[in-house]
Amino acid sequence: MIIKTDNLKRTYVTGTQSVDAIKGINLEIQKGEFLSIMGPSGSGKTTLMNIIGCLDTATSGTYYLNEKLVNNLSDDELSIIRNKEIGFVFQSFHLLARNSALNNVMLPLRYAGMRESDAIVRAAEVLKEVGLSDRIDHSPSELSGGQQQRVAIARALVNKPSIIFADEPTGNLDSKTGEDVMELFKNLNNQGQTIILITHEEDIAKQSKRIINIKDGLIESDTRI
Repeated sequence: MIIKTDNLKRTYVTGTQSVDAIKGINLEIQKGEFLSIMGPSGSGKTTLMNIIGCLDTATSGTYYLNEKLVNNLSDDELSIIRNKEIGFVFQSFHLLARNSALNNVMLPLRYAGMRESDAIVRAAEVLKEVGLSDRIDHSPSELSGGQQQRVAIARALVNKPSIIFADEPTGNLDSKTGEDVMELFKNLNNQGQTIILITHEEDIAKQSKRIINIKDGLIESDTRI
């Protein structure tokens, strides 16, 4: 099992007010799954992703990642997990504008302390996997939206993470390009990659193999397709 949460809660306190963003989430995700987390704005789906993606910590409850208790880890330990175990893909790509595709993909490897020559080889290898071997020297401004998202996916893959989190990955793409990106995710999953997709689009969610609906901070439904 790659993820297990038990009665996970997150409360945000602002002044005298408190908001329960998630109210007791029990979730199990197996290695190699491809699932979508859906819910309207304010449902708690982004809070849940931030916690299981080690960007935030729960107020109470337990979270195990690869059988390791995450709750009590320090910020430095969480940072190491994010770099080694988790790859993120965002709606707005988050690429460095003045860097080539190759340099963007190499960033996590540099943070991990990999030797530069090895990092170049690995980054080029992953760019080839996502169909961009002929674009490695291009900057984001020289790439289409779909190509930029492929660079972002390559960057998420480069450290061979346990999980890829994709937060509205097709949100800034036209429908045809979005379909191409979803096909890439399906192919990666067929190779054994665990993928968790955050989306509000039902037609996108239906392309995964399991849909979890979040409403008012709780799991409303959990359906395998």
